[in-house]
Amino acid sequence: MSTRNVGLALAAALGVFGPSNVGAQQGPGLGAAVTPADLAPWDISIQPDGAGLPAGSGTAAMGAEIYAVKCIACHGAGGAGQPNDRLVGGQGTLNQLQQVRTIGSFWPYASTVFDYIRRAMPFQSPQSLSNDEVYALTAYILAENGIIRRNATMNARTLARVEMPNRDGFILAYPQRADR
Repeated sequence: MSTRNVGLALAAALGVFGPSNVGAQQGPGLGAAVTPADLAPWDISIQPDGAGLPAGSGTAAMGAEIYAVKCIACHGAGGAGQPNDRLVGGQGTLNQLQQVRTIGSFWPYASTVFDYIRRAMPFQSPQSLSNDEVYALTAYILAENGIIRRNATMNARTLARVEMPNRDGFILAYPQRADR
């Protein structure tokens, strides 16, 4: 191709793909932009201090009824396990060879229990429970582990105050430095 033809080809390309179109496409052109409204249903993280806990409430008695319908098949009667993880017991076993890691013995924050149930349970239908059902199930599991009174009501305020037995059993991977 001669220099003249290269120049014409370049001019034609600039006419079609010129400066007005350069950078117009920021990605591969797949899908649609995510809006805050699209993201809101997935923005459900709960912090260890309870920040982000939603409105709602539940009791252990309410949780027992829900557990009998939606949880017992996987976690057994009273959270004893089988076929899936055991939820209750194990306190005092973490310093032994045969540790029993349950919500009551291992988990450091009650807010994490709420967050996990809300996100992942029941297994066959995650994120299908109402906030009241999640508070009730959390209350039931905490009461079965002897962490809260059976007549306690769990909500954003009370759940954030629950102190789990293994709260101090974890070491922060990135602790705050005093010089910052």
